[in-house]
Amino acid sequence: MNHPFRSHDNMLARRTFLRRVGLGSVALSSLLDSEAGAATLADVPHHRPRIKRVIHLCMAGGPSHLETFDNKPELARLDGQPMPESLTAGQPIAQLQNRALKVMGPQHPFVRQGKSGLEMSSVFKHMGQLADEMCVIKSMHTEQINHDPAHTFFNTGTAISGRPSMGSWVLYGLGAETQNLPGYIVLTSEGGGQSQPISSRQWHSGFLPSQHQGVQLHATGNPVHYVGNPAGVGPSQQKEIVDAIARIDSHRNEVLDDPEIATRIKTYEMAFRMQASVPELTDMSDESQKTIEMYGCTPGDGSFGSNCLLARRLAERGVRFIQLYHRGWDHHGGVKAGVAKTASLVDQGTTALVQDLKQRGMLDETLIVWGGEFGRTPMAQGSGRDHHIKGFSIWLAGGGVRGGTTYGATDDFGYNAVENKVHVRDFHATMLHMLGIDHHRFTYKFQGLDFKLTGVEEAHVVKDILS
Repeated sequence: MNHPFRSHDNMLARRTFLRRVGLGSVALSSLLDSEAGAATLADVPHHRPRIKRVIHLCMAGGPSHLETFDNKPELARLDGQPMPESLTAGQPIAQLQNRALKVMGPQHPFVRQGKSGLEMSSVFKHMGQLADEMCVIKSMHTEQINHDPAHTFFNTGTAISGRPSMGSWVLYGLGAETQNLPGYIVLTSEGGGQSQPISSRQWHSGFLPSQHQGVQLHATGNPVHYVGNPAGVGPSQQKEIVDAIARIDSHRNEVLDDPEIATRIKTYEMAFRMQASVPELTDMSDESQKTIEMYGCTPGDGSFGSNCLLARRLAERGVRFIQLYHRGWDHHGGVKAGVAKTASLVDQGTTALVQDLKQRGMLDETLIVWGGEFGRTPMAQGSGRDHHIKGFSIWLAGGGVRGGTTYGATDDFGYNAVENKVHVRDFHATMLHMLGIDHHRFTYKFQGLDFKLTGVEEAHVVKDILS
C-alpha cells in the first residue's frame, strides 16, 4: 500500500498549503487524522469479510494438547516406555536436553461432546457445550521453543522484537468501529500454574503508527488510571486543556514534520472521551443476574470469567481486536492437577462468552481463537511436560468457521504435526482472510521494505476450515 502520509514531500506540501490558506491547527489535525489512520480504508477490505472482529483467548504458558484436545490412545499404551529416538534425535527441546526421555500418557480421559462427537478432555466441565461451534486445529506448529519469543512469534509472525502485533495490523487495516474506546484492548488474568510474564510488546504497534497499538485495561479496580478528573475540574475545563494541547502539538508539528504528533493529538482526545466511556463500560448494573451467573464471576474480580464478560461488552461497543491472556498453563511439573486447575479457571468464562455472543446475534461476525503459544512434550518432565513446538492444538469458533470439526493431526505420540499442517503464518493469513484482507497485498513500507504480518515465507489460507 502506498500511503500519502509516508511521503515527506507530500506531507510537506500539505503543510505548506494549510499555512498559506490559513486553515490552522484544526484542519491540520483533521488531515493528519485521515492520513495516519483511515488511508487504508480505500485499500481494504480486499474482498467481502466474514467477520468484523477478533477475540483471542490466549492461554499463556503452553497448554498441553495431550490433556486438552488431542487424544492419543497409543501414548497411553506406551506410558513409561522410552521415547523413540527416531522422533527426538536432533530435535529442539527446551529443558529435557541430555535426559532419558520417557513417554507420559494422557493424564485425563477424553469424552465425545455435542452432536458432532468432537473429542475433548474431561477437565472441561462446560466447554463441551461448544463442541458443535468449535473447529479444533490439531496440527499447529511454530518456530520458537521458549515462552517470550514464542508469544512474540504468535503475535507478530516473527521472533524479532519491535514488529507490529497482529491486533495492530488488523486495526491499522480496518480501523476501529468506535470513537470512544481504543480499537485494540488487552486484559490479563492468572492462576493454575506458573504465571509467565507477558510483555507489552506483545500488543505493540511496532513500526506502524502508534495509535494502532493495544491498550491494556486493568482487570481489577479502575480499568484505566486517572479516568476521573481531580476535584474542581469539570468536563469543560478538561476539554479546554485537551484542545490547547492539540493546538500546541499541531503548531510544533509544522516544524518537526513528525506523523507521531497526530497520534499524540488522537491520544489526548481519546483519553478525554474515555473518561465517559470507561465508567459506562464497567458499570455492570445493566447485566442480568442470569448473565453474571453464566460467566461464573463477580464482575471486576480480576478473573478470566470477568474478563470474558468485559470482552463481550467491548465487542458490543465496536472494539475491533480483543485479547484475553490467562497466565497459568506452564506445567513443567504436576501437569495432571495443573491442567485440571487451570482449565477450571477458564472453562466457564470461555463457554459463556461464545454462548452469549451467539444469543445476541454477534457470533457470526466474531472470530474466537483459543490456544497458547505452543504445546507440551509427550515425554515426561518428572510429573510435568516440557515445551513443544512440532505439533499442538488451538480451536476457532464464530463467523465462517466450520463448527463441530477437527483439522489436521499429529502422529501417534502427539509429537509431529503430520496431516494438514498449519503454521502460525497460515493462521495469520486465514484470520486476515476472514476479515476481508488478502495477506499478500496487505503491506506497510518501512526502511525501504514492504512488510507483511505473514512475512516473506509462504503462508496459506486454510480454506477447508471455513464454511
